[in-house]
Amino acid sequence: QVQFVESGGDSVQPGESLRLSCAASGIRFDRRTLAWYRQAPGNQRKWVAIITSSNIETYSDPVKGRFTISRDNAKNALYLQMDTLNVEDTAVYYCNLWGAADDSNWGQGTQVTVSS
Repeated sequence: QVQFVESGGDSVQPGESLRLSCAASGIRFDRRTLAWYRQAPGNQRKWVAIITSSNIETYSDPVKGRFTISRDNAKNALYLQMDTLNVEDTAVYYCNLWGAADDSNWGQGTQVTVSS
């Protein structure tokens, strides 16, 4: 069964950094395009960053230049380094396959709160 477990969320002040981690199981991890998503209160879940099996990275405009996605295929792990956080980054962050449907397997997510 496909499973994703996110961790690393915290409450921080604007300008600070966080590193999120995601442990995946039940998939051929090294062959899949993976993504980080986030859902802010009252909003739909949106993609944040994508990384292909060839380590090609793509970022949504709001996080471009501040966030970095990476993967460790040996550990079936996905990471999101988030720098220069701002209040608009406050959301629950999820990892999953790129293009995952709303009714697919989603983890509980990890809460990131940015406030002064």
